[in-house]
Amino acid sequence: MHNVNFKIILSFLLILSINFIFSQKKFTIVLDAGHGGTDHGANRTYDDIGRIAEKDVTLAITLKVGAMLEKNKDFKVIYTRKIDEYPSLSDRTNLANRSKADLFISIHCNSSKKPTAYGTETFVQGPDQNDTNLEVAKRENDVIFLDEKDKQTFGSYDASSPESLIALKLQQSKYLESSLLLGGLVENNFVNKDKRSSRGVFQKNLHVLRMNAMPSVLIETGFINHPEESHYLASEKGQDEIAESIYKAVIDYKKAIDRKSGYIASTKKPEPEKPVEVALKNDFRILLLSSPTKYNDGDPALKGLNYILPIKENGQYKYYYGVTNLASVRDINIKTAKDAGFRNAYAVGFMPNQKLSNGYYTIEVYTGDKLNGNSFILQTLKDVDRNKESGVFYYTYGKVQTLEDAVKLQKDLEAKGIKNTVIQKVSK
Repeated sequence: MHNVNFKIILSFLLILSINFIFSQKKFTIVLDAGHGGTDHGANRTYDDIGRIAEKDVTLAITLKVGAMLEKNKDFKVIYTRKIDEYPSLSDRTNLANRSKADLFISIHCNSSKKPTAYGTETFVQGPDQNDTNLEVAKRENDVIFLDEKDKQTFGSYDASSPESLIALKLQQSKYLESSLLLGGLVENNFVNKDKRSSRGVFQKNLHVLRMNAMPSVLIETGFINHPEESHYLASEKGQDEIAESIYKAVIDYKKAIDRKSGYIASTKKPEPEKPVEVALKNDFRILLLSSPTKYNDGDPALKGLNYILPIKENGQYKYYYGVTNLASVRDINIKTAKDAGFRNAYAVGFMPNQKLSNGYYTIEVYTGDKLNGNSFILQTLKDVDRNKESGVFYYTYGKVQTLEDAVKLQKDLEAKGIKNTVIQKVSK
């Protein structure tokens, strides 16, 4: 009898565990319809269709996106609002963080003093890249003055403070690439599916994104002050197309994230096998920029991107992003780099394990003033070479024939505590 009861209890616990595991596989998305309630957002009145308010358009599109996502059992959708009300910006971000959301999407409409401005834009959180889109930042950030709670939450943030910029850079680095991936997919759909004009993906310091602990985007679906675009935004057809483009971007985003993590939902029925993508002969890295300046990890010049490999050649530091031998991933990496601000980025092919016939790779371990014999580098490494050019000392270590061996040597040095090194290609 006791044995039977134990088996029953064990089976019950097993069922609970399975249900818990399956429930954990829900991909949680917070959909934020911009503005609302007393905050009308951008608005304009036209003779034929009357007044168009941003808060109404964003709510309509958000509910349509949510309805599409809710049909998919893999998603859990949370709304910051489903009616005409105004949740404070801190309420919106707190909801997303409490929900441990995987994604935050804030939907807005744009406006400009220029009546000719039109097109879509998607923003991700990060330091302002330039002085463009200041109208967007001012309009979206000034909403905090509508609510006392927001004044308290955001009032201590000072964009000119080193502490605030450090915190922003840490957050940006953690979620930037995923946010850029989603932003790029959204804008691609607007162009390729809806045949609209995209103004691009930009980094901007926006309060509704800054305090989110997950990848986040703010989508400006079009300009309310533009006569043709405003009519499109207000129409059922336009809202349906915009919602479907955002929905499909989310689907493709999750597929990309799942591929990256190797996750396969055990609750899904096996899909028909698709042709496996054939690997290319070369490995491809994305060249971001060439500069005589050496940038360490986390430098603002690298715009928050990770997986950067600097290679020094002929006195120039070349900064490469990512590595892959799949064409689809290569193209995604190019798009991510361009959306991050490297508009001239392009792919460079490297033959795997190719030996240099007229040179070698070495590791530049230090540049600057002359090191004394008690320095950590000279105490840790033997046979370090030293050169002096234009008053600057360059210390290098090791000689290998392939880039792969150079990367391995670089990682070995990092394990010994010698960081911020650079692979140098030397010609004989």
